[in-house]
Amino acid sequence: MPEWFDWFSEPRLAAFKGNTQLRAGHLPQARATLSAALDQLPEAEEKQRSVVLGDLAAVEAAAGDPEAACQYAVHALDQLKRTWYATGMDRVREVRQALVGHQGEQCVKDLDERLYDWSTTVSALAR
Repeated sequence: MPEWFDWFSEPRLAAFKGNTQLRAGHLPQARATLSAALDQLPEAEEKQRSVVLGDLAAVEAAAGDPEAACQYAVHALDQLKRTWYATGMDRVREVRQALVGHQGEQCVKDLDERLYDWSTTVSALAR
């Protein structure tokens, strides 16, 4: 890889691969790829971390596990609170849309509370 082409690290490429697997409906592969990408992401990759967490939440939502989806989405929101990234928030919002059929469940209600709480709004406006 050329020296100037450093943005696409192995964990970032794995994250894109996992997102592609997710969108293709290959959920077990996407889960494994995204989990590995998350484990390999350096701490400094805070923005990318929110995206990968959002994609993992989407995998679980698509797999019919709203509890796991909400857990990943909340972790993504925690990351976004520390380091705002619009793409990360877009991923969380997509997950919330995917959970419409589960909106009566407590984990989704808790996610809604976190998603729409004042600190999230202030954080979004401050960026």
